[in-house]
Amino acid sequence: MPITPAPGPGLGTDGGGGGLRALGSRLEGVLVLPGDPGWDAARAAWQLAVDQRPAAVVLARSAADVAATLKTARVCGLRVAPQSSGHNAAPLGPLHDTILLRTFEMAHVHIDPVRRLARVGAGVVWAEVSAAAAKHGLAGLAGTASDVGVVGYTLGGGLSWFARSHGLAANHVTGATVVTADGRVLRVDAGHEPDLFWAIRGGGGAYAVVTELEFALFPITEVYAGALYWPIGRAEEVLRRWRDWTATVPDTVTSLGRLLRFPPLEDIPEPFRGRSLVAVEAVAQLGQGTQLGQGGPLSQEAANALLAPLRDLGPELDTFAPTPPSRLDLLHLDPPGPTPAAGDGFQLAALTDDTLAALLAVAGADADVPLLTVEARHLGGALAPDAALPGGAVSSLDAAFAVFSGGLTFDASSTAAVHAALDTLTTVLAPWRAPLSYRNFTERRPDNGLAFEPDQVRRRLQRIKQTYDPGDVIRANHPVEPSL
Repeated sequence: MPITPAPGPGLGTDGGGGGLRALGSRLEGVLVLPGDPGWDAARAAWQLAVDQRPAAVVLARSAADVAATLKTARVCGLRVAPQSSGHNAAPLGPLHDTILLRTFEMAHVHIDPVRRLARVGAGVVWAEVSAAAAKHGLAGLAGTASDVGVVGYTLGGGLSWFARSHGLAANHVTGATVVTADGRVLRVDAGHEPDLFWAIRGGGGAYAVVTELEFALFPITEVYAGALYWPIGRAEEVLRRWRDWTATVPDTVTSLGRLLRFPPLEDIPEPFRGRSLVAVEAVAQLGQGTQLGQGGPLSQEAANALLAPLRDLGPELDTFAPTPPSRLDLLHLDPPGPTPAAGDGFQLAALTDDTLAALLAVAGADADVPLLTVEARHLGGALAPDAALPGGAVSSLDAAFAVFSGGLTFDASSTAAVHAALDTLTTVLAPWRAPLSYRNFTERRPDNGLAFEPDQVRRRLQRIKQTYDPGDVIRANHPVEPSL
């Protein structure tokens, strides 16, 4: 995102010519103020429907830039909202009293193939890590979209195509460099600032600004991945079969069932353009000779045998093939760039026949719904509380499935329709909802009483927030208030 710096010093919100105006001269990066050239590009989130209007934008290039921004914000009575790609920008709310700290220029990636570690800057997106790791026969725990920022995704938990075998991405963080609200640059790991290290692993980004993240990579070079598609009129039989099938698969298989309604846009491939479909997407880790039902990787023959109950339903399109992990970003058909959209999600304790009936009543073939996608992701395996690796604030997901839905919001009418549909879906599935939600799938209303962790975990997070940011300078999309 190229930004043209302002030709003059600009004016800050302090009105006295110090504060924000002086900040620009102390940065390696660029300070952009309202009215400056590049202002609209600087403040734009990936979610183009979110109109971010902060007091200023800092395009940071170093931890020193982050520290200078935090110190200036405190002097000016402002807050600071770190942001890389801006995929989950809506819950930040109004930013008139906030400096938007964009980190996309902090984009260094270092792969240690011997220790199987990646060390990345705060602005790195998953596509960059996946490509660099693949050169060494390694893979990270990336999500479905390759242009999501690694840091925000991981601090919120990180639900990947390998989640059922490896757990959350946050569980595999080995260290970080952070800047605290008072401008200190700290190394955070198991032996340094252990409370803060615990908080950033799944507890979100409210405690300090992460400028560099270190995490484990895995020797995964090929998977068996793809999707099966049917007309949406077959949604009930397909989703029932998929739901039953998930109870039979090993932990090395992660899948989701989804309802898709593609608009008639030219940039959508012909098999999908303007059509409504039901789909099952899955990734199976490949190995040598592993049989069905065991916990290890599958042979391709075993993977094909495992898929047989789904293929017996005669899908219209079958895309399964051996696939390198670096190409899994194509599987989910995520938009290739910033998009005007709104979405939201929650977790389900169970996906019963009644749950499916309720879902299909409002989003199935006979429903007039403006949602591009309504999907349920199979959890369990290494994500389950009794199986997850010891980790940080959120190291497991205590639910059977995670739901995420979203639609395109081109104008006021479509925006209202999408939000109404998301509300309806949340209401009708409320009887089966799990007690806790997943941060990264919660993209609306941060103040609606949602819980992302048990009460005792939340209280500990509040104490850590009080220790490192008692003035609540650092603004996260899902806030944690300092304890009193």
